[in-house]
Amino acid sequence: MKYYITLIFVFSLAFAKAQLIGTLTGTQGDSLAFASIYIKGSYTGTTTNNEGAYTLKLPKFGDYEIVYQSLGYAPETIKVNYQKENQVQNVILKEQATSLDEVIVNSDENPADRVIQAAIDNREKNRLKFSSYKANFYSRGLWRMNDVPESFMGQEIGDLDGSLDSITRSGIIYLSETVSKIAYEAPDNFKEHIIASKISGDDNGFSANSAESADFNFYNNNIDLNNRIVSPIADYAFGYYKYKLLGTFFDDNNFLINKIEVKSKRPNDNTFEGIIYIVEDQWTVYGLELTTTGMNINVPVIKEITFKQDFSYEESNKDWVKRSQSIDFSFKFLGFKGNGRFIANYTDYNFNPQFEKDFFGAEVLSFEEGANKKDSLFWKKQRPVPLNTEESKEYIKKDSIAAVRNNPKYKDSIDAVNNKFRLLDPITGYSYRNSNKNYSITYDGIANFSGFNTVQGFSINSGLSYFKGFDEDYNRTLYLGTKFNYGFSDDRLRYTFTGNYRFNRTNRRYLGFKAGTEVRQINNSNPISNLENSLSSLLFERNFAKFYEVDFASINFGQEVVNGVFVNTSVSYERRQPLTNTEDQVWFPQDDLVYTSNNPLSLDLGRQAIIDDHEILKTGVSLTLRPGQKYQSYPNQKFNISNEKYPTIVLNYEGGFASSNDNYNFHQFKASLYQGFDLGNLGRTSYYANAGTFLNADNISFVDYQHFNGNRLRYKLQAVNPYGFGLLNYYDYSTNKDYAQLHVQHDFKGFILGKIPVLNQLNYDLILNGKALFTERKPYFEISAGIDNIGFGNFRPFRIDYVYSMTSGRNYGAFVLGFNLGF
Repeated sequence: MKYYITLIFVFSLAFAKAQLIGTLTGTQGDSLAFASIYIKGSYTGTTTNNEGAYTLKLPKFGDYEIVYQSLGYAPETIKVNYQKENQVQNVILKEQATSLDEVIVNSDENPADRVIQAAIDNREKNRLKFSSYKANFYSRGLWRMNDVPESFMGQEIGDLDGSLDSITRSGIIYLSETVSKIAYEAPDNFKEHIIASKISGDDNGFSANSAESADFNFYNNNIDLNNRIVSPIADYAFGYYKYKLLGTFFDDNNFLINKIEVKSKRPNDNTFEGIIYIVEDQWTVYGLELTTTGMNINVPVIKEITFKQDFSYEESNKDWVKRSQSIDFSFKFLGFKGNGRFIANYTDYNFNPQFEKDFFGAEVLSFEEGANKKDSLFWKKQRPVPLNTEESKEYIKKDSIAAVRNNPKYKDSIDAVNNKFRLLDPITGYSYRNSNKNYSITYDGIANFSGFNTVQGFSINSGLSYFKGFDEDYNRTLYLGTKFNYGFSDDRLRYTFTGNYRFNRTNRRYLGFKAGTEVRQINNSNPISNLENSLSSLLFERNFAKFYEVDFASINFGQEVVNGVFVNTSVSYERRQPLTNTEDQVWFPQDDLVYTSNNPLSLDLGRQAIIDDHEILKTGVSLTLRPGQKYQSYPNQKFNISNEKYPTIVLNYEGGFASSNDNYNFHQFKASLYQGFDLGNLGRTSYYANAGTFLNADNISFVDYQHFNGNRLRYKLQAVNPYGFGLLNYYDYSTNKDYAQLHVQHDFKGFILGKIPVLNQLNYDLILNGKALFTERKPYFEISAGIDNIGFGNFRPFRIDYVYSMTSGRNYGAFVLGFNLGF
């Protein structure tokens, strides 16, 4: 331990030039973590680490007034005569004394409510004060695991690439930093250029930390944390919180600061609890320390998330600016537990930038060339928040491990161990990997049960595949594989060959092919999963899934043409053949039920879903438009960010040509529109609209009809499809005419059930749906109400919906239970 501390100290002296260094502590010797330190009257500053250490870059030797402030402590302004590099200035802050002497007590009014109401009244004005700026940004993220089990569900966990101590089974699994320049222009223009990026143990990696993802503005009505958490100064905050004035104090600028305790009215509501400081008369945020829980954000794995933000007054613009932010979190799930922290530091603000006309655009994040290749000298000079002892040791350890594990000889030795052939591998599967040449060969084994259906009986899958990366980051890849499926009842071995070449991860251009023989559901979107159909058949003698066989060969190509415009095309040959039931096995026979025929499937209106033996050529073109899409440009890939202000538009064409039956040639045109958006504290709404038409399709094969995702099960291994129907028979409304469907869903995110006594303790979500389907038949309608997030503790996989369907003379309702277990 002493060796590491000495080594860190030596490195600090060697590389930390033109810096004021020191520690910030309380009167009891306690370290003041993530406190703000800055040159008075400027935007140059820094933040202490969690050990209270700081490093402040100063432009030149001379006299400075340095401000030291930490929430809960009286700020200090200290005159420093800076004369030498790495000059030490340790500071002790006294706890902030608060008083109620400045408060006029009125028995009819809670003094905290008066302050909060004024902050709410001025919220929008304060939110819009900084309509544009530039700044330097630094962030650091850390994830730590504690007491990790040695195995999980029979699988060895190992040391997670050297992250875990072999004895304590604890350690840092992720540590990263970024240095960037950011720019903002109201209302929603943002740009970040990352100068440097570092991940411990990964010389080629790029940190996921970004200024935009760290932008949590409590002047907004809600903070987006999976759930929309209501800000303590939101327009409707009094419906969620109760407040208590703990006291007041004057800061070093003689502003009166109100220290207010924030408490949730309902424990599991989408709220925070903690302390918020409000500046009297200006009604701005001086600082805050607020905590919410995993229950509040509907992520039970998370135990707590705590936000701490610190602001300082700037005489030049007569306002308060955010200096630093820390986010601490802890988690626990199935024996895994840990915690982490993300810190952010803002310096060198410019509130009067002159942006060029085309400065902002769709690109919101970019990297400087060689951003992940900066050496330790650069980081010592540019890192505004010094590393603590644990983080310094982590970099030394992980860099040493990476140096070893990136050695070709080491990779060969690891591959030699992992590539050993074992006795059960012919049954369970086997993989061979060459890490130095970036390829692997995988055999799936024969113990892959794929389900049961009345056409094949029980069936198993197997396969053999080859995967190759042509560069170190696997941006350009090739996949070749073959899959085998054997049905025991029909005694048929079917096979497919697949190939896919990805050109890059920037515009996602790909070229693929697939050929072989397989069994498909008549509705190719598979409204019933293999497992659902297996259970429904074997347990309840209801074989809802209907199949046909196809010999086929297809070629697919796609890419993002320009930002937000995606094209996918396909050409295929298909020979379709009918299948009949070959198996009548059922585990719990029922006297009044028998398996229905696979083909034909009897339908009303005198139609028959007859699949006869025929051949056809098919082509398809899909154009996807995402208006307003923004993106992050990483050196080797592009991450797209949907803009919720606009819907996604999908235009499709599908055609059948040169069929062995001339009546089977057709054209289909369809369009889809979908969008999801937040409604503040009311929850989240989404919708999906789809319409289409056929040309020359009066007598086409039933396979090529437009089918709709129905459901006749009273349980689903996933929740009811928000873009499908809860009680619609699978093929009753299939059509080769004009059609349209509309699905609307609203998730109240706890807004309703969180306000009902007793129920608000359960953390359930209320979800409402409305659905409509229009074909040549009478219209079909559904409405449903569902309760999600049902379970106990961190295990909440269940959802139950009551669905009511309405059609001509056939109205009825039923409950549908969903199991979100990932099947």
